[in-house]
Amino acid sequence: MPSVRIIGLPIYGGSLSLAVNDIIKQNAEVEKRNLLISATGAHGLVYAKRTKTFRDILASFYLNLPDGVPSVWIGRLKGASLMERCYGPDFFREMIVSTKDKPINHYFCGGKEKVAEELKKICVRKFGNGHVVGTYSPPFREMSDEELNALAQDINSKHTDIVWIGLSTPKQEIFAHRLSKFTEVHFLCTVGAAFDFYTGNVKQAPKFIQRSGLEWLFRLLIEPKRLWKRYFEIVPKFLFYSITELVAERFHKNAIGEK
Repeated sequence: MPSVRIIGLPIYGGSLSLAVNDIIKQNAEVEKRNLLISATGAHGLVYAKRTKTFRDILASFYLNLPDGVPSVWIGRLKGASLMERCYGPDFFREMIVSTKDKPINHYFCGGKEKVAEELKKICVRKFGNGHVVGTYSPPFREMSDEELNALAQDINSKHTDIVWIGLSTPKQEIFAHRLSKFTEVHFLCTVGAAFDFYTGNVKQAPKFIQRSGLEWLFRLLIEPKRLWKRYFEIVPKFLFYSITELVAERFHKNAIGEK
């Protein structure tokens, strides 16, 4: 799969439809390998920059989808001309819709109590997909290996193909990475606020705001107390790290060309 390095991590450089088709194909043709997929935005990239353990986790993922428009802008500047935003909620919806008539089983992990179960009902009612075989709402603490193994046994017993994890970064990626040690599935996918968006618990930004790259500002206005500190740190750091990396790469290429 095409990728481009952004703030030191490989980020998927193709289209959403290509990613969806690849994942569906692997579900049909390849043995279960517990491959990890994240929808990674500026928050995850900045956190990974300063946290080596988390950076190593994301570097081990099969795909890190560009969750935000700014990542796509940087990727295209680096030559990934076909790169598109692969927003976590859009990726989730496209996969659920595209597999509604296929023998691919889904399992939902995330959200507050009953959110995952409500999402299961919405998938039947709104997306026509009745292949959600289980749901689980993780506790608001780190789970032990014994608890993860028990969860994985339930996931495996239901012949799950794709586990969907809707928590927050970096919790969801760490959770998925740990859970993958016990599961027997094709993919474990982290999709952030997708669960809350589709169940109506959190308001989603209009499409024109999403395309503008200002979705972070919309969410800040909706949840200022929870998000102001995060975004006032992340946005400047993402721009600084990205531009510094881009300039360094251009300088390096020019230096090689002059030799």
